[in-house]
Amino acid sequence: MVKPVNDWKNRLGVVFSTNPDFEYQENNVEEAETLPPAKQRLIVGIDRRNRGGKQVTLVTGFVGKEADLKELGRTLKVRCGVGGAAKDGEITVQGDLRDKVTAILQEMGYNAKRGN
Repeated sequence: MVKPVNDWKNRLGVVFSTNPDFEYQENNVEEAETLPPAKQRLIVGIDRRNRGGKQVTLVTGFVGKEADLKELGRTLKVRCGVGGAAKDGEITVQGDLRDKVTAILQEMGYNAKRGN
């Protein structure tokens, strides 16, 4: 899919320029290539902050593309039978499932350690 040249949504918050030669440059950040599971160093911890008293299992340390992170998060949620989310390099799984998530990740070949 080709992006339109005049995609105004990407320029929200940009101040108008009267210079006729001005060309808006977007900051395209490339995603890092996904490391193989054996080279990933994942930390499985628990988070209780800003969640209304609920506990979530938090998997941090994933290096790779957002699509691969979402796929790993989907696998963990299905295998644990709970909900959660995968974004910004972190996977959250509802509930205190640190031991189960660590065991699943190690079974899949990841270098996972249980944190706090």
